[in-house]
Amino acid sequence: KRKVETCILVGVDDLSAKRGQRRNNDEVAYFTLDESLTEMRELIKTAGLELIGQITQQLHERNPKTYIGSGKVIEASSMLQSMDCSTIVFDAELTPGQQKALENAFNKKLIQNDFLVQEREIKVIDRTALILDIFAQHARTREGKLQVDLALHEYRKPRLTKMWTHLERQSGAGGVGLRGPGESQLEIDKRLLRDRIIVLKKKIDDVQKQRNIHRRGRERLGLPLLSLVGYTNAGKSSLLNCLTRSGVLAESMLFATLDPTTRLVKLPGMKTHPEILLTDTVGFIQKLPTN
Repeated sequence: KRKVETCILVGVDDLSAKRGQRRNNDEVAYFTLDESLTEMRELIKTAGLELIGQITQQLHERNPKTYIGSGKVIEASSMLQSMDCSTIVFDAELTPGQQKALENAFNKKLIQNDFLVQEREIKVIDRTALILDIFAQHARTREGKLQVDLALHEYRKPRLTKMWTHLERQSGAGGVGLRGPGESQLEIDKRLLRDRIIVLKKKIDDVQKQRNIHRRGRERLGLPLLSLVGYTNAGKSSLLNCLTRSGVLAESMLFATLDPTTRLVKLPGMKTHPEILLTDTVGFIQKLPTN
């Protein structure tokens, strides 16, 4: 049996965000810390992690370096050590600099009585990375996999310079007799990442052209098109299966559906439109990053 990876969850009640909403007369509902953490616990479970600890903090201003306060960083480090845990998840979108600073803080080599106490590497995962990991697990169609792959590469792009300092090493690409010390590993990785993003965007364009052909075909049928829209894990796929017996995946988890599915539905007793096209959509979630 495969060992389940354990993690610790960090949540922050950001009072500065509330003040900003009041100043802007923002009518969008502000979700409480408890509501946000409940959602995060579901995301952690869906990603296949086991939650074993939780830390919360009320912040008047975010720490620009580590997001949470220095005292909470020490508390989190101690909890990771005492619970023998190597993953910490933040209910926030961390900047590349904050992620690197937290990794440095949690991965300090601890020496006690001439023995190395901490020899494992602590992983820092933010809300965006956790959602992308779930997307990567659940994407089924070619277009879905390409879109998730593109989102992952876009997420990694600004973090190359901040996260992996070992990439600053020079490769031997320069060679004897060529100008300059050679291309650094970081520059190579940046170039490869840019090239991959270009290729993915071209492939997605090709797939979307095919999707447009299917869409025009549906329009020529002249049937009404209805969409099932709502929060993730609200039962949209189960309703589609009930109405159409389509057999699409319907699991009690967040983002079980990542690819829209359209099926023909017959409506007995409806004379005007006895048939409609019904589409299952990707569910909503609070604070879903646009990328």
